[in-house]
Amino acid sequence: MDVFPDFGGVGGAADLRSVVGALLTFVLVTAVLMLILCAIIWAISGASGNYQAATKARTGLLVAVGAAALAGAGVAWLNFLLDLGTRL
Repeated sequence: MDVFPDFGGVGGAADLRSVVGALLTFVLVTAVLMLILCAIIWAISGASGNYQAATKARTGLLVAVGAAALAGAGVAWLNFLLDLGTRL
């Protein structure tokens, strides 16, 4: 038995895929830019002795890494489930 989701059964599925792809791209680009910005601010504020700003920048860096990881993991999880559906 070959079971696979019928993506053509929903009207506008191609539009939905392009919107989700664009949103994922936006999330990843924003996360990378925030990662770079927070790393720079962390380095500058840590070197200048402003430890409160360094702590906030480090928190921002960890949030950016988490957002990028969740976005990537979501794609990997969806691909895994679609692959699993073809083997059931």
